[in-house]
Amino acid sequence: MKKNVFAAMSGGVDSSVAAYLLIRAGYDVTGATMTLYRPEGQTGDTQDVTDARAICDKLGIPHKTYDMGEVFCRCVIEDFIKVYEEGGTPNPCVTCNKTIKFGALWDAVSTDGAEAIATGHYARIRQEGDRHLLCKAADESKDQSYFLWQLPRELLSRILFPLGQMTKPAIRALAAEQGFETAHKSDSQDICFVPNKDYATFIEDYTGRISEAGDFVDTEGKVLGRHKGIIHYTIGQRKGLGIALGAPAFVCAKDPVSRRVVLGTNEDLFSKEIKLTNVNLLAVDDISTPMQVTARVRSTHRGSPATVVMTGKDTALVTFDEPQRAACIGQSCVFYAGEVVVGGGIISTSMDLHI
Repeated sequence: MKKNVFAAMSGGVDSSVAAYLLIRAGYDVTGATMTLYRPEGQTGDTQDVTDARAICDKLGIPHKTYDMGEVFCRCVIEDFIKVYEEGGTPNPCVTCNKTIKFGALWDAVSTDGAEAIATGHYARIRQEGDRHLLCKAADESKDQSYFLWQLPRELLSRILFPLGQMTKPAIRALAAEQGFETAHKSDSQDICFVPNKDYATFIEDYTGRISEAGDFVDTEGKVLGRHKGIIHYTIGQRKGLGIALGAPAFVCAKDPVSRRVVLGTNEDLFSKEIKLTNVNLLAVDDISTPMQVTARVRSTHRGSPATVVMTGKDTALVTFDEPQRAACIGQSCVFYAGEVVVGGGIISTSMDLHI
């Protein structure tokens, strides 16, 4: 009997080819498209919904649309705003994968008869005995496993990543060969609900709150000037500070209570140890003694040798062999054993950052 798989279809080339590959592999496929955040006044189908439906029509498979707007705003956008306003640097794609794609969407499609869910992520799942392991994509330049570390371990056996062995050029070539309208559609960039990358303006417009000004200070607390609100700055930022100090200065920390933005040198951004909260382990049940891993502190970080050990039920300490630059509070630290995602957590402190 064919397995009933719902393919999450965003209206892009990756999810289009993923659905095609599932059909070719013999699965009974239904396309599932989510409607997410809509700016006030926007109604009707978006272009992405229209494109996804057109691909399903071409493939001869059913297409369903799921309204995830309310849960997306509550779980993703409001979390994004909360972390920014508390001085952190959020990663909404990680939150979205956990709470929306493999959370609310999975709940909806499983109610509609799905036995598995598939997406166009560049990642792989490998089975070893009774355990399913999340692994890097074969094409590491497109690997998206970093964004998937919060997946529930028990759901891995019901997830399919058809693109895990493929490269982007091969996917576009296959889409063109099949005559997909999405073959040459541009990839989505950055955060989907902030298309112009102006996070501060989005937050102020969404909340109706203007970020309060405060002091720029150095690492000793000396006032250097005034800033326009902590949400306008990110850790590691050098340009656009609006202050001249006669030497390169970088944002090293933000304090939401005092509204201070701490400026320092590039060297002040390096940390050898970081603390994690909300730790989720996928490949092992516990890390009670220090484990050698390769850890990534952001999606563009290639990873560096480190040791990780659990310090509580869902907390951990990561110690790098060499100090790492700009390990931002609120971002994810994901640790690997070779190609396998061991687990990850949310960076809560960078212990070497003297502020």
